[in-house]
Amino acid sequence: MRHSVILKKASLAGAFFVSLLCVDQAQAFCPQRLDLAQIAVRQVVDGDTVRLVDGRSIRLIGINTPELGRKGRSDEPYAVQARRRLQALVDASDGRVGLLYGKQRKDRYGRTLAHLYDRQGRNLEAQLLGEGLGFMVVVAPNSALVSCHVQAERQARSQRLGLWRSAQVKSAGQLSGGGFALLGGRITGVQRNRGGLWIDLDGGRVLRVAPEMLDEFDVHALQKLKGRRVEARGWVIDRQSRGGLKSGQARWMLPLTHSAMLEVLP
Repeated sequence: MRHSVILKKASLAGAFFVSLLCVDQAQAFCPQRLDLAQIAVRQVVDGDTVRLVDGRSIRLIGINTPELGRKGRSDEPYAVQARRRLQALVDASDGRVGLLYGKQRKDRYGRTLAHLYDRQGRNLEAQLLGEGLGFMVVVAPNSALVSCHVQAERQARSQRLGLWRSAQVKSAGQLSGGGFALLGGRITGVQRNRGGLWIDLDGGRVLRVAPEMLDEFDVHALQKLKGRRVEARGWVIDRQSRGGLKSGQARWMLPLTHSAMLEVLP
C-alpha cells in the first residue's frame, strides 16, 4: 500500500512539473499583456467558452476544443479535460481574466470574441494549445495571435501531448458528417470563379476560399498547388445532407477562413 501511495505522489509531482514546463514553453510564444482590466468569470462552459458575471458569453479566439456531449451524444476525446484545464487556469487567476477583443467582436451566435489572459498576463489559448487540448484555428479578421498559437500547437503536436497522442488528420474515407476536422490529401485541381477559389482534394472533397476572404491568401501561389499534398482545417460541410449537392460537385466542402488554416506539406 505504501509503495502505491509513493508512486501516486511521484506521478502527481511529475504531472505538476510537466504542467509548469508546458506553461513556460507555450507562453514563450505569446507576449504578456498586463494592461488588460480583469473581469470575473461566472462559469467555464467548455474548453473554449466562458460566461462572465456581467452575462456575456466569451468565445476564445484562436482555439477550437473538442465538443462536450449534448443531446445524447458522447463527449469527444479531451473535451472534459479541456474544460477542466480552462477552469483550473481561471481559478489560478483568482477567477478573473483579461479580455483582448478581436477586430470582429461578435460571432453569429452573439458571443463576444476575445483572447483571454490571466492575472500574470499569460494567454490562456496558448496554454491550452501547448498542452494539446485544442486545435489552432483562425477566422479572419481575428488573427492577431496566429503566429504564437501556431507555435504553441506545434509544440504539443511534436511532443504528442493530449489529443495529439492519436492521429487527427482525416482521409476522405474517414468523413461521416460535418463539423470541425483536419483533412489531409492531394490537390487534384484549382479553379477560380465568382464563388471564390475552389481547391479540389482527392476523395470527393473541396476547399473553398470565399470572395471576401481572397485577400487573406496568396491566390497566385494557391493556383500552382495541383499535385501537392496539403493539410487543411476548418468546419466541414456535408453538402449532400443539406440537399445542395449538384451533379459533379464534391460532397464535402471545407471553407478556409485564413491562410494559416492550410498547410502545404513537403
